[in-house]
Amino acid sequence: MIISALFGSETAEKALLYLENYGSAYPRAVARTFDLAVGQVQKQLEKFEREGVLASRLVGRTRVYEWNPRCFYLAELRGILSKSLKQLPPAIIEKYFKERTRPRKKGKPLP
Repeated sequence: MIISALFGSETAEKALLYLENYGSAYPRAVARTFDLAVGQVQKQLEKFEREGVLASRLVGRTRVYEWNPRCFYLAELRGILSKSLKQLPPAIIEKYFKERTRPRKKGKPLP
C-alpha cells in the first residue's frame, strides 16, 4: 500500500490501517480482511504492544488490541495513518475498509 516502508512490512501497515479505521482489532479479523496468516498479524500486533503503541485486553478468549492512550506520539502516528487512509483508491477502501460493524435492524431488507 502506501507506507509499508515506514513500518517495516506490509503486514504491520495493514494492521495499523485496520486499527485506525475500526478503532480496535483482533488478529483473526485483520488476517481475514487482508487474506494474511493469523500468525503474521499476531506477531505484528504483539510487537506494537511491546513497543507501547497498542494495548490489549481479553474479551472472553479473544485478545483485542486498541490504541494505547499513554503512547506519547500517538496523535502523530494516527495522523499519518488517517492521511494514508484518505489517499487510498476508492476500490481498496471499498474492499478492505467498509466492513459492517454493527447489527442490522430487525426486519430491514438487505440492499
